[in-house]
Amino acid sequence: MILDRLARGLDDRLRLSPITRKALAKVFPDHWSFMLGEIALYSFIALILTGVYLTFFFEASSADRIYHGEYAPLDGSTTSAAYASTVRLSWDVRAGLLIRQTHHWAAVVFVAAIVVHLIRIFFTGAFRKPRELNWLVGVTMLTLALANGFTGYSMPDDLLSGMGLRIIVSVVESIPVVGAWLAFLALGGEFPSDEMIPRLFVSHVLLVPAVLVALISVHLAMVVRQKHSQFPGPGRTEHNVVGSRFWPSYTLRSLALFAWVVAVLFALGGLVQINPVWLYGPFSPAEATSPAQPDWYVTWGDGALRLFPAWEVRIGGYLVPSPFIPGVVIGGVTFLALYAWPFLERLRTRDRRQHHLLDRPRDHPVRMGVGVAALTFYAVLVVAAGDDIIARLLRVSVYDVLSVLRVVVLVLPLLTGTLAFLLARALSHGDAARVGELTRADLTKAREVHRPPGHRTGGTAGVDEPERPARDRPGERIELWPEGEVWRWRYRDAPAGVAISGNRAASTEQEAAAAARLAYPGVDRVVVPGPPPPRPPGKVRAVLRRGANAAMGVSLLVAALRQRRARRSGADRPGEPPR
Repeated sequence: MILDRLARGLDDRLRLSPITRKALAKVFPDHWSFMLGEIALYSFIALILTGVYLTFFFEASSADRIYHGEYAPLDGSTTSAAYASTVRLSWDVRAGLLIRQTHHWAAVVFVAAIVVHLIRIFFTGAFRKPRELNWLVGVTMLTLALANGFTGYSMPDDLLSGMGLRIIVSVVESIPVVGAWLAFLALGGEFPSDEMIPRLFVSHVLLVPAVLVALISVHLAMVVRQKHSQFPGPGRTEHNVVGSRFWPSYTLRSLALFAWVVAVLFALGGLVQINPVWLYGPFSPAEATSPAQPDWYVTWGDGALRLFPAWEVRIGGYLVPSPFIPGVVIGGVTFLALYAWPFLERLRTRDRRQHHLLDRPRDHPVRMGVGVAALTFYAVLVVAAGDDIIARLLRVSVYDVLSVLRVVVLVLPLLTGTLAFLLARALSHGDAARVGELTRADLTKAREVHRPPGHRTGGTAGVDEPERPARDRPGERIELWPEGEVWRWRYRDAPAGVAISGNRAASTEQEAAAAARLAYPGVDRVVVPGPPPPRPPGKVRAVLRRGANAAMGVSLLVAALRQRRARRSGADRPGEPPR
């Protein structure tokens, strides 16, 4: 009762009920891939909850401390306050190791969920108009997640994280002209400085999380404000969303997913060891450890530094050190390409329409080939970060491993990207429903496919590819018919008994076909006679029937009068007997 009165009081003052009812009635698609973003969100919540607990015990300082605690090999040693508090948190604080490892696993899953979510958005075309801003926000969140993960990884001041921080500082210093100044400004002095760990701490627990919270709020607000995207299917068009309402079905499913994510993260934190800093020892600038690999989401940078030759050039009298291209240029070009991709694709296709139905990856071979090539390139870089482990397992020279990987990182992305392009084109232009059904003839045909003369991709008609029969969807077709000066269309699934008509007329047959293709891609289209005109309502039919009867009666009366008049005029003629 108290809660009810409180809710009514707030609603009287803020008028929240209309907004709440509209939000609770919003429909979300049921496809599992839309939960990837929610996994990232719930991992971020777990990061915040566990991070708050860790801040009570972590000491963000590089001052000397003598460790006394349960970890006997380090007892009595002088280390930095950050390292000593991390070891104490792991060995002496109740549930400290569980919370610290859960926090670390949550960071790993958080970045992984963002990456997989972005991959899904990329290959399905969910970044197209009107969702370009959502894409930009998502790429920015990925950038901040990588940065915040690295700062958290570096704060314990152990030997492994100290080596990684030293590498990042060297990469920043390799930027011509301004690199050394940027590194000095970020660290508050020469590496390693006394201000280094406090600045990492402030950035990790305050600055970046605050920006992430703001961006997540903006991202969720845009998802709620805009129409949710969905995969094509029966009954799904550009003007509706088929799925579950936010309350109660979607909310219960989402809460169940939140419980599973938190349970899995705590299970990993309690059962799977990660980042045992007590084994690495405290950071010392004169020492190094091998093998040494960072977390997976920054491993690609380590692999690029290992693969790139030690080439140095001078441009305009300024030295460009060897870490600049693998450490700055590759990552910078990648993120610039991610930011620019929606606009580059729109420029190439000249498609400026709004899209609420997602693409099948096969329907855009160029996007498919570029995406697979980029993923292969970064996968090879991740493998290259473990070149010393590979050399030890294979018992070969690490230089031989580097030589092989340098060839692979250049050749393999081209091969996989070309193969993905050909397979996507063969699937989109052939009769096969899946990759396993493709034949050599389909691949040969894919290499020979060309656009017809005068064909233009995108445009107002919305035709990307020639119409193709849907051999994997029997019984479905798009029916077109003229209605006066306009054309209309409807989707029909004969086995299911479904018939859905488009709600907008088109001026030409081509525009009607384009609208139907946009709503139901890959479905055959045929031209049929239009449906009979609708029967008028009952009262109108009655009025028309009475009018028809009255008109018929009048016509019969007129005919009878004319016949009578004709008889009379015949009887008055001389020489003719009366009839």
